[in-house]
Amino acid sequence: MIGKRLIHRDADGVRIPGTWRPAFIRNGDNYFLTDLFIYADGLVDCWGLVALDEFHDQLRSGRIATELPEGGQASAHDLAGWKFAEPRSWFTPDLLMAEVRDTIDRLNGRPDSTGRCLAAVDVFLADRTEENRAAAREAYLAIPETRRRYALGDMDRKDFPLQVLVAGPGGRTPNFPYEPVAQAAYDKAIDYFEDRARWIAEADSRVPADGPDTPHAPAIQLRQSYPIRHRDNPGTQALFNEYPAPIVVDGVTYPTVAHAYWARSVADPADHDAVAAAGSPSAAERLAAEAPRRDGWERQRLAVMTRLLHAKYDQHPDLAAILLATDDATLLYGAPFSDFWGSHGAARNWMGRLLELTRAGLHSRS
Repeated sequence: MIGKRLIHRDADGVRIPGTWRPAFIRNGDNYFLTDLFIYADGLVDCWGLVALDEFHDQLRSGRIATELPEGGQASAHDLAGWKFAEPRSWFTPDLLMAEVRDTIDRLNGRPDSTGRCLAAVDVFLADRTEENRAAAREAYLAIPETRRRYALGDMDRKDFPLQVLVAGPGGRTPNFPYEPVAQAAYDKAIDYFEDRARWIAEADSRVPADGPDTPHAPAIQLRQSYPIRHRDNPGTQALFNEYPAPIVVDGVTYPTVAHAYWARSVADPADHDAVAAAGSPSAAERLAAEAPRRDGWERQRLAVMTRLLHAKYDQHPDLAAILLATDDATLLYGAPFSDFWGSHGAARNWMGRLLELTRAGLHSRS
């Protein structure tokens, strides 16, 4: 399963999605626990990028090890070393190869062997001929044995109803090859799949009690332009902290949210007043950087910024209307020099999140 284990590599400026899984690589008489990196374009990184046919050769030669010898020396780089004692492996070369091919299908948004099997089952249930059952059974057997139990996503019954369905009355299942499928068991399997179809249909149409999980409005990239000046129609430029919208907090007037934020970050009242009176937001930041910081500032800054944003949009209804006009869009705040406030690369986008939280408060009050 891929789950959240998503990675990528760049190839000629193109981002290639991928994932990884653990594996043993044999080097001489030593076995190294490492990761196989599998990419959507069919390349696999196992101590070097190789195409699928070469990866298959490495599986068959044992370099990518699926058989682990008793007493074999194993290690995980810079972590531990040990010897195998009564080792058991769940894979053969062909099984691991089949799982890798399935992974590539999923990375490309294509049905993997499980998806193809369930599609064949749907065809059989719609037209229950023996020909369609045989096709569904063939598709089931094409699922790697290591993945069959997960085919239905049912951790209680595993894939047993699927085995019974594709075997048919009098047929044999892989789990119980010496016992023919009874009619009653087959009828239960049919009932299971009919119920499953209803569950899926209901799940697809169900709206969470708390509303949708994702916004319906497209994300908005807030891009800053310098210098920021007051405009009659500022658009999303007005959402930046540097926009000239004076705010009053605790009886003090600040030219911008940025002035207020940096002024409140310093320890000395004289420094506070100097920062608040700075000629520009960038000058306020420079003065604050040169002054002693308030004790524990990094643990307070989110709360301070939240309060300042509330002041800005409560005191400037025209700017509040601009923020409300972003609907429920994800806001990506352009602060390229701050990994905390900005949204570039792996930055945390806290400013964008606080704007969304402020917007929610405005929606609530309206």
